[in-house]
Amino acid sequence: MTETIKHIKTSLAGIYPDSEIKGIIRLIMEQICDLQPHQYLINLDIQLSEEKRKTIFEVVERLKSKEPIQYILGTAYFYSLPFEVNPSVLIPRPETEELVDRIIADNNSSIKKNILDIGTGSGCIAITLQKKLETAHVYAVDISAEALNVAKRNAINNQVNVTFIQTDILQPEKVRKDLSCTFDIIVSNPPYIKQEEKKEMDRNVLDFEPHLALFVPDHDPLLFYRHIAELGKEKLNENGLLYFEINATCGKITCQMLQEKGYHKIQLIKDLSGKDRIIKAYK
Repeated sequence: MTETIKHIKTSLAGIYPDSEIKGIIRLIMEQICDLQPHQYLINLDIQLSEEKRKTIFEVVERLKSKEPIQYILGTAYFYSLPFEVNPSVLIPRPETEELVDRIIADNNSSIKKNILDIGTGSGCIAITLQKKLETAHVYAVDISAEALNVAKRNAINNQVNVTFIQTDILQPEKVRKDLSCTFDIIVSNPPYIKQEEKKEMDRNVLDFEPHLALFVPDHDPLLFYRHIAELGKEKLNENGLLYFEINATCGKITCQMLQEKGYHKIQLIKDLSGKDRIIKAYK
């Protein structure tokens, strides 16, 4: 065990910060060796099988190219729930957990509500809300058939029933036909990174995560928010709630757009790092 851990540290030194290497080691030990940190830290003389050693060495080689550990292992955790992930879906982010936290805190789990998650990807938002707001009926849409297949498997694995629908939020007539009911809550973490921001991004995101779920044109950063807000005017029930995860640089203009479209009690909420990250608005 000691030699294997040393190999991981030595191979990844200079590619990842020490804190991230520690996290990688923890994930490898948990998911490949079925060992929790307290187990391998006090039992460094444990002998790993040749098969496990070979698997770990293969993982390390892929990590050298900055491939995300979640894609390599095929699993990411969100709200302490396991989610299958692959390059057809984004890896769930901590700030999206804050968005889900807000929705759960705002809404009584004993009151039945229809919830719509737009751009569901892995299904992490929809599935977690269905898990925590048990009386709700959660719908989740995405343009990508591959993403929806992942989300459906995640719903099964997490033992919840979510209604998944393939549609394109940028085609209003199609969306109206595909969504026959109205909703009490619409939530979305849509593409919001501007093309000009690519130069600031890490390779592990740019080279491996789906650009379809990440980027918007520089000249129209509110593309998805505008379409979702328009849909909400028709599909949200009176006093229904709209929740967005947003680009930290676009908070004020997104709030202004919602105000112009008739939404009220609009709140711009900072994430734990102090950046504008969540918008909450009422129809």
